[in-house]
Amino acid sequence: MTHEIPITDDRSPALVVTAMVDHVLGLAATWTAWDGRPFQTDQRIYTPHKAIRRVADHLVDHLAELEARLAGHETVPDRWHASAITTPADLAPFTEQDLEEASSRLLRLARIWSARLNALTSDELDRSPGEGWTFRQIAFHLGGSVYYADAVGDLSAVH
Repeated sequence: MTHEIPITDDRSPALVVTAMVDHVLGLAATWTAWDGRPFQTDQRIYTPHKAIRRVADHLVDHLAELEARLAGHETVPDRWHASAITTPADLAPFTEQDLEEASSRLLRLARIWSARLNALTSDELDRSPGEGWTFRQIAFHLGGSVYYADAVGDLSAVH
């Protein structure tokens, strides 16, 4: 994932976030076939659980930032270990129940993001309060979270 200023275009920021979640869940639907061997991408290890964790953490982190800035509060520094660690839970088999849980979690987060972004005016999206990227830029940055799921990929050929 890059930390350069995100490039935006004329797409709706809410649709960028929801499309990212749809892409992640589309790939995740194939992950019950995972054989337990981690994938290496850019000197990092990825697994189905880690990809879901990273996407969810990314959505939560930037949502907390957006809400704090809108309220005029300081943002809480991010203390995630992010992709630098692979936890024992990341190495667990990815079951149908895990897919259902991930879907519920990510679809709810996408819905929150969509509602919040759609409630903002274009001016609010582009002249966001506080320090940091604009809210439009944050949404497009979140769209890049497909990286985590793409690191695992489509495992449908395993079946």
